[in-house]
Amino acid sequence: MDYKYLGTDITPDVLKAMKPEERVQLCSELRDKIINTVSANGGHLASNLGAVELMSVFDYKQDKIVFDVGHQSYSYKLLTGRFDRFNTLRQKDGISGFPRITESPYDAFDTGHSSTSISAAMGIARARDLEGKKNEVVAIIGDGALTGGLAYEAINDLGHSKTRMIIILNDNEMSIDKNVGGLSKHLSKLRISSGYISAKQTTESFLRKLGFVGRGLIKIILAIKDFFRFLLYRKKPSMFEDLGLNYYGPIDGHNMDDLIKAFEAAKDIRGPVLIHVLTQKGRGYEPAELNPSDYHGVGPFDIETGVTTGKNSYTTVFANTITELAVKNPKIVAISAAMTLGTGLDNFQMKFPSRFFDCGIAEEHSVTMAGGLAVSGFTPVVAIYSSFLQRAYDEMITDCCFMNNHVVFAIDRSGFVGNDGHTHHGLLDISYLNSMVNMTVFSPRDYQDLARCLKYSIENVKGPAAVRYPRGASPFEAEGPLYTDIADCILPHVVCDYGKDFAIVSTGKICEEADRAMEILKEQGILGKHINVSMIKPMPAKEIWDLLVGVKAVFSLEEGIISGGFGEALERELQILGFESDVTVFGVRNPIVRAMSQKDQLKYCGLDGETVASSIKSALS
Repeated sequence: MDYKYLGTDITPDVLKAMKPEERVQLCSELRDKIINTVSANGGHLASNLGAVELMSVFDYKQDKIVFDVGHQSYSYKLLTGRFDRFNTLRQKDGISGFPRITESPYDAFDTGHSSTSISAAMGIARARDLEGKKNEVVAIIGDGALTGGLAYEAINDLGHSKTRMIIILNDNEMSIDKNVGGLSKHLSKLRISSGYISAKQTTESFLRKLGFVGRGLIKIILAIKDFFRFLLYRKKPSMFEDLGLNYYGPIDGHNMDDLIKAFEAAKDIRGPVLIHVLTQKGRGYEPAELNPSDYHGVGPFDIETGVTTGKNSYTTVFANTITELAVKNPKIVAISAAMTLGTGLDNFQMKFPSRFFDCGIAEEHSVTMAGGLAVSGFTPVVAIYSSFLQRAYDEMITDCCFMNNHVVFAIDRSGFVGNDGHTHHGLLDISYLNSMVNMTVFSPRDYQDLARCLKYSIENVKGPAAVRYPRGASPFEAEGPLYTDIADCILPHVVCDYGKDFAIVSTGKICEEADRAMEILKEQGILGKHINVSMIKPMPAKEIWDLLVGVKAVFSLEEGIISGGFGEALERELQILGFESDVTVFGVRNPIVRAMSQKDQLKYCGLDGETVASSIKSALS
């Protein structure tokens, strides 16, 4: 498509002066650019296609826009000076797939996780008021993110304080999966005249000028209004009004004239306003419209044929294993925090609907509920991405670990995640899991090992257990039954033994890089041993020490931060036993690793096989 408007200097004044047909053309150009770029680079497609018109109504040179999650900000990036760099989206040294204050002065706040926008926007709005400024502050939050508890903490504060700001509720009935819960049902029933707030404000303003008499009339009119509203709806029209917000909507989120009118009207309202807009996730690309969950986050794909699914991965192995185990064990239940498809639990849900619980984007609630299931005799398996589980750190400790509840945490996307960047890496989980009393932690190296660790966690561990596994596919194909000798997962595993010049002790999928380093060093006449450890807490230190007898130098390798991680724990436990040699730890020093491929991220942190081999050679010299 040849762009008539996109790529030119589209200022807020230019946008405001556009005719309806010109705005339609601009939105078509934005969608075309997004589809072509995401098909080449991968990224969040359906959420961005649904928010195109919404991104085209702000005065972005004056207003402060705070995105929730930020996976709907591509149009905003294209309209705020990043058109020429948009082809670098989610690539090494390119622009991020999420808002980043270091990337553009138009990005008001770094985001990547859900339900944070209202809190952050309130802070920015309060700072504006303290400085005596008049600009608008806008939080854009989806109906899925509104299931997160942090959003309600902010709304509670906002309704009480009456801070002037605008919340745009982007309602597409989706988060990543179809939304669940009471809020979703409430939003689906909301039907309020778009002129309600405007009329209310105008009338109240006029009557207040009449002084004492006017204030009395306001009370009478409001009572009459509530009475007739009761007759019409037989219910309160919006819980947001009950919480102290001015509610406007719902309105068509793809009609720019209606959006502009609503946004301008909201600016005239004293206090907090929530504008409820209805959008279609995936709009403008038919495959994404029909299957928005499949097109939420995608890798590169062919536009004509669409995305492909069904590739084997750690996630599919987890999903198949938990479903197989649940057939034999009726006490196994599965829990998701709005990530049924992402964690692979859709098949479990279909086979055992009464034993599956999707709690919405509410990791803290998911974990504490799991604790309640555990004390009642069930075995809950909580499947949550590593970076998202960080939000439930306190609940894991107090509601699972302190009581030694048998809750199994299936922690997907541990380690590097590639092009989503630093807000989504699972580089902190070993460190925070190591801090938890009674917690057993597994970091399997391949599909077979994952199945063994999961089965052992469910059937043999008595307290809380965590099985962390990476995004993507295993470098090793499983051979034979997945459950053979499940107790092997608690013992260190000798991958190769060439000599005693050195030893690498690795954990997880990164053992592939350790293998590569071993072969490189072997070719140079430096012969060592590679030991892989699946159960990393409690650390099988005595068994590892037995395998290190006679070894001259020891190096640990992990896909996680060094501080509090596997290597530090290994060195400490070996020293307690009397091991006299130091352990040189190879891991991530700074978890802020930007978007690039997982392979490039390993190299950037010096954890690829070639760099590890070079580092070991230098250390031995």
